[in-house]
Amino acid sequence: MIYTAEATTFMHSDKICDQISDAILDACLEQDPFSRVAVETIGGHNTIILIGEVTTKTDIDFADIARQYYKKLTNKDIGVLCNIVKQSLEISQGVNKGGAGDQGIMIGYACNENEMYIPQELYLAKKILKPFKTDGKSQVTLDNGIITDVVLSVQNKSQDELNRWIKKCFKELQNTDFSTYCNNTGAFTIGGFDSDSGCTGRKIVVDAYGPRVPVGGGCQSGKDCTKVDRSGAYMARHIALYYVKKLGYNEALVKLAYVIGKVEPVMAIVETKQANFEINQKDFDCRPQAIIERFDLRRPIYLQTAREGHFGNKDYPWEKI
Repeated sequence: MIYTAEATTFMHSDKICDQISDAILDACLEQDPFSRVAVETIGGHNTIILIGEVTTKTDIDFADIARQYYKKLTNKDIGVLCNIVKQSLEISQGVNKGGAGDQGIMIGYACNENEMYIPQELYLAKKILKPFKTDGKSQVTLDNGIITDVVLSVQNKSQDELNRWIKKCFKELQNTDFSTYCNNTGAFTIGGFDSDSGCTGRKIVVDAYGPRVPVGGGCQSGKDCTKVDRSGAYMARHIALYYVKKLGYNEALVKLAYVIGKVEPVMAIVETKQANFEINQKDFDCRPQAIIERFDLRRPIYLQTAREGHFGNKDYPWEKI
């Protein structure tokens, strides 16, 4: 089988937007753990636009958070337009009863291919980006587990530098006879918002498990834990990890589905190569409030996930078995 996955640095335009959305979420949670937050960030070419819904007891200057965080990342000033309103009462009346903040399907996955328990092609794509702190993307193709192609584009790095890094990064592999494509246009000196626009949630496949694994459809960043796009995705990952790490399966795919305002999921299943079966709710309580309590999700912990990724970090509560 041939698999390909890509990854991005935290300085990629889309990931900058994810971080700004989660920086606003964390600021709200720091003062009011019961804040309801759904913030989208659009950025590019000297402008950031914030739009969404926030209900909180705090008095926060959302535009200033975005401005200051961007300044911290880039040492550049930027203009910010803000259009954030309170969450709809029609939504909150369902969430207040413990129901899901929206309908949707959440996917969790784990496999035993590496220490992060993610698909190997995504693991390698992330690995080669680790040292870089400018705008960058990578892509790795595997054919039956053997690397055939590596793409690496990093701002302000020469093609020779990147080629040398790839060889050093993969020196422990027996197969080094693969094609490399480094800054393949010939130059990459203009990056981030100076080069390209970004948007919260536009890298959901990178944030999840790569294209080998299906994606539920919703992003995590900018959303508080009552949104099952976030809490449900973390629970699904936790269950998948349990089947791989605790029960010894090679891989596990978990699917949860919710209805807005309804407490219990309408689907909660595990798929393995051996069998498919429903999740026992006594073992894994998938009600939104139960997930929030299990992982203590009302804390300001989300900026790190937008910056470093949602899965594979042993410090995250949903990663601990």
